Amino acid sequence: MSVTVVEILSAEEIRRTLTRLASEAIEKTRDLSQLVLLGIYTRGLPLASAIAEHIRDLEQIEVPVGALDITFYRDDLDRIRVRTPQKNYIPWDLTGRTVVLVDDVIYSGRTIRAALNAVNEFGRPQAIRLMVLVDRGHRELPIHPDFTGKQLPTATGEQVKVYLQATDGRDAVELIKPLK
Repeated sequence: MSVTVVEILSAEEIRRTLTRLASEAIEKTRDLSQLVLLGIYTRGLPLASAIAEHIRDLEQIEVPVGALDITFYRDDLDRIRVRTPQKNYIPWDLTGRTVVLVDDVIYSGRTIRAALNAVNEFGRPQAIRLMVLVDRGHRELPIHPDFTGKQLPTATGEQVKVYLQATDGRDAVELIKPLK
């Protein structure tokens, strides 16, 4: 099958978007000392680390970054490609904290539903927020991001591919459209 690939965000646009997302998180968080970023494996983790760097540059505060694997909390394992589970890295009790879940793309909302269930294993946060680089619509669950880098309406047959330096050797977001 032939496809058309369209670059949606360049490396520079991703950098600017992450700076804006960090600023929005700062503005909407009352007490930055209680803020925790949890990156959802795989690409949510480097995004969370980048957001933490931007917050440090803007506010001179170190925000803890954790890693969350939601594989065993998914309800759609029969429909998706399963990967080897990763180890969660959340060395703090989340009780009373403001947790920002960070992921690359939101589509159906099932990943985030699983992440919400997983977070409960690590305490009872004061608030849980959601930050995504790309929101492509097509929600199956009533989940909406609090912080969105780019709204990208897509057709169901299209794919959004996020490339990050840490995982892929380059920064870009591409829309992959099948040719008819």
